[in-house]
Order: sequence, then structure tokens, then C-alpha cells
Amino acid sequence: MANHKSTLKRIRSNEAKTARNKYQHKTARTWIKKVRLSEDKTEADTVLRETFSKLDKLVKKNIIHKNKAANLKSKLAKHVASLA
Repeated sequence: MANHKSTLKRIRSNEAKTARNKYQHKTARTWIKKVRLSEDKTEADTVLRETFSKLDKLVKKNIIHKNKAANLKSKLAKHVASLA
């Protein structure tokens, strides 16, 4: 167990940050799923733009790596382009 006040505070803040990051990451995965499941191209385009924005925010906050976001965005764009 931690002995210092600052260490106890660090543990508390780390738990809060971890919970926040997990929530944001899960939300982004939900948006990715929405894009993959959409069958209408116009609907998929609007959801795709929103998803790109969410992924960029995760990269900015260092929740996911920029290359992972780029790979996801590329695959999603390719999927939307293949819709009829």
C-alpha cells in the first residue's frame, strides 16, 4: 500500500483517467461498428465523417496510436467506397 499522500492521489487520478479512456475508446469502436453495418452509402458517409472525427480526437489525446487510427480510417473509407 502507498505511504505518501501524493501517491494515493496519483492512484485515484489514474483510475479516473483509465475509466475515461476506456469509455472513449469503446465509444469509438461503437461508431466503427455503425459504419461497417450501414448499407446505405449516404448514411455511411455521414457516419464515416463523425467516426473520423472521433478517431482523430483519440489520437490527439494519446488514447490510440496515430498509425492505428490511419489504418482504421483507410479500411472504413474503402468499405464505404465499395457500397452501392
